[in-house]
Amino acid sequence: MDGVNARQGPVVVMTAGGLNPSIVVQHLVRAGIDVRVILENPESKGEIVRRRARRLGWINALGQLGTMIAARALRRTAERRVADLLDRHGFDRALPDSVPIHPVTSINAPQTAARVDELKPGAILLVSTRLMSARQLAAMPCPVINLHAGINPNYRGQMGGYWSLRENDAENFGATLHLVDAGTDTGATLYEVRTRPERTDFISTYPLLLTLAALDITRQSIEDALTGRLAPKATGGPSALRFPPTLWSWIWCGLTRRIW
Repeated sequence: MDGVNARQGPVVVMTAGGLNPSIVVQHLVRAGIDVRVILENPESKGEIVRRRARRLGWINALGQLGTMIAARALRRTAERRVADLLDRHGFDRALPDSVPIHPVTSINAPQTAARVDELKPGAILLVSTRLMSARQLAAMPCPVINLHAGINPNYRGQMGGYWSLRENDAENFGATLHLVDAGTDTGATLYEVRTRPERTDFISTYPLLLTLAALDITRQSIEDALTGRLAPKATGGPSALRFPPTLWSWIWCGLTRRIW
């Protein structure tokens, strides 16, 4: 251990909730890591659509919303696969009762910075949150790490696993642990992992597959942060910010190429 750069304190997991963050927290707790959760309110669909419309136009934004709604409606179809994966890996759906949870409105709210000051974390992990603002990031007293369901830099943003398959790049169906900077998944990479979906997997199960595949490198990233052994490295190659496909594009690709 590098005594100069080692950090004491708990690990704060910031999340908007959901199955994947719950699995990550359970894994860290099982590894003997002291975890606290800062739970933000999820962004509303309206906020998301307006933000995308400003960037991509209303037609694309509404088309992406259609895919999000369809994917949510298909979660019942995914339920058997999800239940099998949870049973196989021994995870529950809920956060552990032993982990303190601190509700906030947003990870960018002043109350969040105040809570972090109280908790004095040795590391912060983002899992399924909105983007942390540059101002809030500058106020964080320790490394801030993100679990991203895609291989950076070509699959930044959302649905990285889906886009790797759609672009005939199945070898890069994977996840990245990276330091957070002011961009969207542009921070230096800590670790990567790749896996393979099964034929029954689709857009609603890809994120769970990638979360499960990334558990070990997530724990390793946290342990590196706490022991002063972080070794970030710059990534090369094409860089692209991804969004959910529009509904009509998703259906077309599913019907013609069986990539759902």
